[in-house]
Amino acid sequence: MVKPLLHVADLCVRVDGKTIVQDVGLNIKGGEIHAIMGPHGTGKSTLARALMGHPRYDVTAGEVLIDGRDLLKKKVDERARAGLFLAMEEVCDLQGVTNAGLIRTALQARRGASRETSLLKFGQNLQAAMSELHLDLLAAERPLHEGSSVSENIWNELLQMVMLKPKVAMWDDIDSILEPAMLQELASALEGLCGPDSGLLIFTRTGRLLEDLEPDVVHVMIEGRIVCSGGKELAIQVAEQGYAGLGTAPEGGGER
Repeated sequence: MVKPLLHVADLCVRVDGKTIVQDVGLNIKGGEIHAIMGPHGTGKSTLARALMGHPRYDVTAGEVLIDGRDLLKKKVDERARAGLFLAMEEVCDLQGVTNAGLIRTALQARRGASRETSLLKFGQNLQAAMSELHLDLLAAERPLHEGSSVSENIWNELLQMVMLKPKVAMWDDIDSILEPAMLQELASALEGLCGPDSGLLIFTRTGRLLEDLEPDVVHVMIEGRIVCSGGKELAIQVAEQGYAGLGTAPEGGGER
């Protein structure tokens, strides 16, 4: 039996004293793309941030393993070093920190001093990755996200993923802000980065990214619970019919 890269069992998450995510279970194996769909306010971003270790999100029950190792006892940076990655729709500027500097520091934290993290080899790999993604090479020395457009920020996140090669990369609701042509490019890049030793977890409200990305499993989350799972046909059903009949939609726009 193939051991999953990411194993989540009976996970419950509380925010500001209110339980948002309830009894969520996932198993993502190498090479698999999973998508969690759900209306606004149903707990998708809460789940993503809790998995990444955001201190505001309190895990009250459940188990999370990455490559068989307990993730919940680790801090955010330890989870990143273990191979978890999160790209978000909203990012903050980091003055004085360049794209290249952040990525090299993250690589050194994960792999220590090595040929791959040497200045020469890192520069060669970074240049190759940026050329493959059609990024302006000058962007490597710009302050991270400072003055960047939304699409440029997302491509910076993609560059980090290419260079860091995480075991499981999570992308949180980024398809609602990109034009169709860019969505196609992003979907193609993400599919190409999902190999036998890596997996993808896509959080999406609209499902637009799934039109060009071929998920192995689609889950629907309503009121913090995964109410059903299926293949891409489930994403098509949601796109055509909405979430009616799949569960009770949350009232009042709860915590995302």
